[in-house]
Amino acid sequence: MTDADVPDAVYTHGHHESVLRSHRWRTAANSAAYLLGEVRPGLDVLDVGCGPGTITADLAALVAPGGRVTGVDASGDVLDQARAVAAERGLDNVTFTIADVHALDFPDDSFDVVHAHQVLQHVGDPVRALREMRRVCRPGGVVAARDSDYGAFAWFPEAPVLDDWLRLYRRVARANGGEPDAGRRLLSWARQAGLTDITATAATWCFATPDERAWWSGLWADRTTDSVYAKLAVEGGQATGEQLAVIAEGWRAWGRRDDGWFMVPHGEVLCRV
Repeated sequence: MTDADVPDAVYTHGHHESVLRSHRWRTAANSAAYLLGEVRPGLDVLDVGCGPGTITADLAALVAPGGRVTGVDASGDVLDQARAVAAERGLDNVTFTIADVHALDFPDDSFDVVHAHQVLQHVGDPVRALREMRRVCRPGGVVAARDSDYGAFAWFPEAPVLDDWLRLYRRVARANGGEPDAGRRLLSWARQAGLTDITATAATWCFATPDERAWWSGLWADRTTDSVYAKLAVEGGQATGEQLAVIAEGWRAWGRRDDGWFMVPHGEVLCRV
C-alpha cells in the first residue's frame, strides 16, 4: 500500500484551546497506567500523536537516565507546546518531530516501547498504523495503544441533549474518516496488524466532583461551538450553529448538577513484539 492508498481522515477535534485544555490534563498516571510496568530507565520510547507532550514528558522522566523519548505528531504547532512542557520540566532526553503514523520515518527496530494514546480513533487506517508501530519496535519491546469508546460513554442524570451530542459526535467523526468507538476495536486491529502476544484491558476516566464536572462540561461546551469539530459539523451539514449552541448549553446545565457523573471508558492493548 502506498501513501496515496491510505484513506483520508481529518482530525475531528483540532487544536482549539478547549481541546488542548483536555490534552494538557493527561499524564502517564491517568492515561497510560497499563503501560507503566513496561517503562524503566534506559529504554527508548516513541510517543505517537503526542500532542502538547504531557504524557511524553512523564515517559521521558521514567526512562532517565540512559533512555530517550521521541514524540511525534502530525501538527507542528502543537509540538511547540510539547517542547515548552519538556523545557519547563528540565528534560533533555526528549525530542519532538512531525510524523505520519501510517509511514513513520524511522528505521526498523528503533524503539523499545511504541505508544499511542487517543490516536487510532482518528487515523484513516488504524491497522496500517499499528503495523508501522510494530515495524519500528525492537524485538522484545512493546507496542501500546489506548483509545476511548464513545459508544460506551455513560452519564447521569439522563439528559436528552447529551444523547443528541453523542449521536452528532459519532456522525461527524465517522464522516471525517475516524472511528469514535475505537476502544472496543483495538484487539481486533492489533490482530489484523499481525500482532499476536496481546494483553487487552480496559480503564476509565470518571468525572464526578464539582471541579471535575465544571472542567469536563466546560471544555465540551466550548468545543461544541468554537473548535474545528464545530466547524466540521456545520460545514458537513451535520448540525446548525443553533443546534450546537443548544448542545453546549446542555453540557453546562449538566455540569451544574450536584449529582452529575460521567464515565469515559477506554480500550487498551499491550502487544509484545
